[in-house]
Amino acid sequence: MFVHVVNFWLKKGLSAAEIADFERGVKTLGTIDGLVQFNVGTPAATNRPVIDRTYDYCLLTVFENEAAHDVYQEVPVHLKFIEDCSKYWERVLIYDSETI
Repeated sequence: MFVHVVNFWLKKGLSAAEIADFERGVKTLGTIDGLVQFNVGTPAATNRPVIDRTYDYCLLTVFENEAAHDVYQEVPVHLKFIEDCSKYWERVLIYDSETI
């Protein structure tokens, strides 16, 4: 499996409508063919020294393999999300991993 985790730090001062627009946009990614698993969430209330809760949203996607992930990157829904919603984030950090 190929796991693609994307953490988003949104810009400060966004309105409730802008945040809702981001949430709608990121959820559209779950409609893309080839996903084995899809989840969008916010930081959990866990609190230990090793936990980073500074991000605003975390996107988790799982694919059968890297090739399926590569297709996902070029799908119009994904490109539209970036085009429409990149104005809302100030930072994005991605972790890609392959199941061992």
